[in-house]
Amino acid sequence: MSLYASGSQTVGPYLHIGLTWLNTDRIAGPGVKGERVTIHGRLLDGDGVGVGDGLVEIWQASATGKYAHPEDRQKKPLEKGFRGFGRIPTDAKGVFRFSTIKPGRVPGSGGKLQAPHLSVTVFMRGLLKQLSTRIYFPGDPANVQDPILKRVPAARRATLVARPKGRGVLQWNIVLQGKVETAFFDF
Repeated sequence: MSLYASGSQTVGPYLHIGLTWLNTDRIAGPGVKGERVTIHGRLLDGDGVGVGDGLVEIWQASATGKYAHPEDRQKKPLEKGFRGFGRIPTDAKGVFRFSTIKPGRVPGSGGKLQAPHLSVTVFMRGLLKQLSTRIYFPGDPANVQDPILKRVPAARRATLVARPKGRGVLQWNIVLQGKVETAFFDF
């Protein structure tokens, strides 16, 4: 009996096969209201080397704070062209890029409003379970009161906040381990 994980017990390396129809780097189509933003970054291992066979999945609310999902029963409008979901494979150097809008605030546990954020799931070869994290927007005043972000040790919060790189462009890297490891959640 072996205690080592086999290929069938990990989320990769075949996660691309049969799933490419879900790949999209445009979460909010043309004409959808909201502050436009492009986010680019890299999926990096503990040595700073890009992971070329990863998949970054994004879920987010609309600019009004409504998810494009049947379980979001808020009586808020949802615009045609807003997907609220994106799935982006990394390239050979671990690079990913997607365009969207800044989401509105959504209620969390106990009805407390959360800061605008994108929910991120990372899939890749060698992981026994996908990784869950978030992207927060730099300088947003709601970050200070976000109930999830407040639970992250102060020294690690910066790993969840994207950095401005130009008008409408943000950079956010996912670091899998090491001193600047991205904060991951066990939801």
